[in-house]
Amino acid sequence: MSEKPDLKVDIGGLQLQNPVMTASGTFGYAREFDHLVDLNRLGGIIVKGLSIAPTKGNPPPRIAETHGGMLNAIGLENVGLEAFVDEKLPFLKTLSPPLIVNIYGKLEDEYARMAARIDTVDGIDGIEVNISCPNVKAGGMAFGVDPRAAHSVVQAVRKQTDKLLVVKLSPNVTDITEIAGAVEDAGADCLSLINTITAMAIDVETRRPRLANITGGLSGPAIKPVALRMVWQVAQVAKVPVIGIGGIMSAEDALEFMIAGASAIQVGTANFVNPHATTDIVDGIARFLAERHIDSIADMIGTLDI
Repeated sequence: MSEKPDLKVDIGGLQLQNPVMTASGTFGYAREFDHLVDLNRLGGIIVKGLSIAPTKGNPPPRIAETHGGMLNAIGLENVGLEAFVDEKLPFLKTLSPPLIVNIYGKLEDEYARMAARIDTVDGIDGIEVNISCPNVKAGGMAFGVDPRAAHSVVQAVRKQTDKLLVVKLSPNVTDITEIAGAVEDAGADCLSLINTITAMAIDVETRRPRLANITGGLSGPAIKPVALRMVWQVAQVAKVPVIGIGGIMSAEDALEFMIAGASAIQVGTANFVNPHATTDIVDGIARFLAERHIDSIADMIGTLDI
């Protein structure tokens, strides 16, 4: 056994020094955590979702704490793609971990245009496509709940870029493996799951929703069992790597996802509770492997004994 276990993983041809990535929307543009975390120790950085034009997001209140989790209806507030390239990317390019940019749109053409622009930008290693957004041409139905719509939007993005293409799957579906198969056929190099679960909370004193948007996305430990089940299901059928997301707060949580078949994981809500969560998880994984004389994290992936 080596003194330091090998934590390197591969996601669709992109090499990561360890499997711990940041989840979009929970880590800003990374600079916000620069004084709290050694960013160069991360496996990969995924910035908050970007749209073509700047987006203000939803009116407050747009975050509410729940038992074991958090509801958010931020509304994908962001600076817009061009401002990101001009103002945020220069700092990110000084960091060593691979950079993946999360994108979203309300029309298929918006996704394609963003992918084409990103393809011309140095310093961006991949694109994560958020297909949980409403397709305005389909009456507001999310791209990610319909296999044909999901296939079409991913295919449109694939045609515009040779960069690593990660597709982030919505859990708000009957059969997530059907969506996974559709986007894989469309050219996805990697699948990340799950996005937040649609949920709500009510203030019994005022009898009003705790979110101005009424509903929001549930994240945190409350969704981990659901996320773990979906990752395991998708990993059974996918031919491309899977990235696990959902309520990962500790190294043990991360290892559960990897045993279920994930090649890497993303840390989201934990960043709000513990700003050092990502590096704590890296250290915890290394310690777990060393104590059990396991040389490589690769030896843990997909080893669920059923």
